[in-house]
Amino acid sequence: MRSFDDLFEDESPNAKPLQHFKPTMSWRGFSQYEVAHTYANPEHLSKMRLRSELANVGQLSRNIKWKISGRIDYDAIHDISNFYPLAVRQDQRFEFLLRENYLDISKGDWDFRIGRQHIIWGEMVGLFFADVVSAKDMREFVLQDFDILRIPQWAVRTEYSKNDFHADLIWIPFASLDKIGKPGAEFYPFALPVPGTATFLNEDRSGRNPANSNYGIRLSQLKHGWDVSAFYYHSLDASPTFYLVNSVSNELVFQPRHDQIDQIGATFAKDLGSIVLKGELIYTDGRKFNVLQPTQKDGLVKQNTLDYVLGLDFSLPADTRLNMQFFQRIFFSHDPGIFLDQFESGASVLLNGKLGHNLEAQTLFIHSLNRSDWMFRPRLSWVFARNWRLALGADVFGGRPIGLFGRFDSKDRIYTEVRYSF
Repeated sequence: MRSFDDLFEDESPNAKPLQHFKPTMSWRGFSQYEVAHTYANPEHLSKMRLRSELANVGQLSRNIKWKISGRIDYDAIHDISNFYPLAVRQDQRFEFLLRENYLDISKGDWDFRIGRQHIIWGEMVGLFFADVVSAKDMREFVLQDFDILRIPQWAVRTEYSKNDFHADLIWIPFASLDKIGKPGAEFYPFALPVPGTATFLNEDRSGRNPANSNYGIRLSQLKHGWDVSAFYYHSLDASPTFYLVNSVSNELVFQPRHDQIDQIGATFAKDLGSIVLKGELIYTDGRKFNVLQPTQKDGLVKQNTLDYVLGLDFSLPADTRLNMQFFQRIFFSHDPGIFLDQFESGASVLLNGKLGHNLEAQTLFIHSLNRSDWMFRPRLSWVFARNWRLALGADVFGGRPIGLFGRFDSKDRIYTEVRYSF
């Protein structure tokens, strides 16, 4: 009788004999303490969070691996201060999160991953473009490290690799959605487009069921140094759309809902020696946008969009990296009622470098090219002992109250983080 491990071994005539496999297992993780002080009016402590993540990874056989992980977040600011509304304090005080929990099975050119996992189809600097599969914890906007900000999806993933070709097929029966927090939170994502007051009903997340499954395919090819991919993704939009459900005088009532959308995209990267050229392009069908006249039915109009980003990564002397990006969103059949131009453009600059053996400085600046709307993020990191890192930084915003960054103009903050990894 064949052993369990033999079922996944290579049976080809040229297969080499394999020695007996010994199962392995290891633990890894980190613990991080974060403090933030919002110095814009009104001045207040905005975060005192202890975050700890633990993962167990192992290999049962030559072809079967697993990962089990979870994280606990506790923010003491919501116990020692009443600055935020009760709903916000309850939402962000304590949380246990399942992280990646999956089983990997390999067979020849095929790989299968079943369970809760990260699926990253694109990665640029500062903002998200082709990374359409990832849900995100947006309760601190895009200010957290991307490995913390991303929320894994419960998925069945099939990958095929042959020479320089790669195919990726995914099915997500119960979609993970963005976490946006509660009204009154520091970075609640909705800005009222007109004068008045607004109330918000509980977010409608009822679309998370197999009838609204997410699914997609991504094909990649490496040719003459060009790494090119194309994808199609049908999903319950991870980002909410704020529906106007009632309007009485200046009192507006909104509810965050999640619509089904379709996205077609492509990515590319080319190593040019000391420079890396990267780009991403995404066409989105089915997404709705708020209008300046919220008395219109639902307060929304459908707008298909094309987003693209071009980036250059420069490797400079003295362990210095410079990244420059240009990005743009194009609205098809542009509705003048939305508070965005038909062509919304922006640019970013990231400069990162070593200041010594264990000291690193970084600054990120992102600015709209249509109007005054920007974000500036300087940061200094110090590895002061083995596995220990201390960081100091600031998050500064400017622009109009309905701008992507300007809506957080009163949320400027300084912060510190200390992290132990193992």
